[in-house]
Amino acid sequence: MLYELYAMFHVNLFQYLTVRAGFAFFIALILTLFAIPKFIRWAVAKKFEQPIYELVTQHQGKSKIPTMGGIVFVFATIIATLLTAKLTNIYIIGGLMSLFLFSMIGFGDDLGKILGTNNKAGLSARYKIYFQISASLLVGTFLYWNGFPTELYLPFLKNSVSELGWFIIPVTILIFVSSSNAVNLTDGLDGLATVPSIFAIVTMGVFAYLSGNAIASAYLLLPHINGIGEIVIMASALAGALLGFLWYNSHPAEIFMGDSGSLALGGFIGYLAIITKNEILLILIGLIFVIEAMTVIIQVASYKTRKKRIFLMAPIHHHFEKKNWHENKIIIRFWIISLLSNLLALITIKLR
Repeated sequence: MLYELYAMFHVNLFQYLTVRAGFAFFIALILTLFAIPKFIRWAVAKKFEQPIYELVTQHQGKSKIPTMGGIVFVFATIIATLLTAKLTNIYIIGGLMSLFLFSMIGFGDDLGKILGTNNKAGLSARYKIYFQISASLLVGTFLYWNGFPTELYLPFLKNSVSELGWFIIPVTILIFVSSSNAVNLTDGLDGLATVPSIFAIVTMGVFAYLSGNAIASAYLLLPHINGIGEIVIMASALAGALLGFLWYNSHPAEIFMGDSGSLALGGFIGYLAIITKNEILLILIGLIFVIEAMTVIIQVASYKTRKKRIFLMAPIHHHFEKKNWHENKIIIRFWIISLLSNLLALITIKLR
């Protein structure tokens, strides 16, 4: 809407990307802060409570905390984006598709768990992967047929290393599925997934802004991608919505995001990595998510091959809980690691 005001009435203030990104941030922040308390009261009345894994004995006191808060910050982000972004931009369309589709997959999983009062009552692993692949295929095909550049870039190199062509679609599927599930696995402690997600979104928002600017991208030897700067508005909106959500999700949490939020965040972070050509650098940007996912993979592989567990429990944040680390200490230390990894990722901008 703000962009349309500029286009129709030449309100010059709204032509600036940074101004509209700022508006998007505060609109999403205020909407989330306003809506979350109402959602909490509604969810408590409906007994939309978070099912707790029996093995995590430290979390049994959280069984009455409502879940599916991700629905609130997802829709706050969508509303803020619709009000501030250029809606004909393909990167905005793709971003809205990614956020909405992955949130709906998570919503289906959450609803099954709540109605079944059991963590195993949600979508089966097979169906969840099937829906994730379908959503990824839809977004990847949309980008490919709308002229999205298909070169592959590596960190520290100023030129692309390969032209992927249509192969960008399976790469997109791999990134989406990996990222969404990694964030989902990380969302096990109060605010643990929220803050690293904010860091990752802000970092890739910086890359998007620079790649969308012809002068800045040429100076920094980044790939120039015409029109990608507009996604900064949506990234800013989601960061604002997550900050509002953190107000209620920080320890001790009053609400959980559920799969409705974690799958949506992972999907959008994966989307940002794809369009900013940071598929490889995503390992550093989302380091905490990668560590959490890898500990699960290592634990499962070790148990299946040797009948031995490497960690007391996986993902690794549960391992530290079993070692009697206080929950808040685990959360803050993981946040610090995430902040440092994102600062390192930003430093790579000049190492080309």
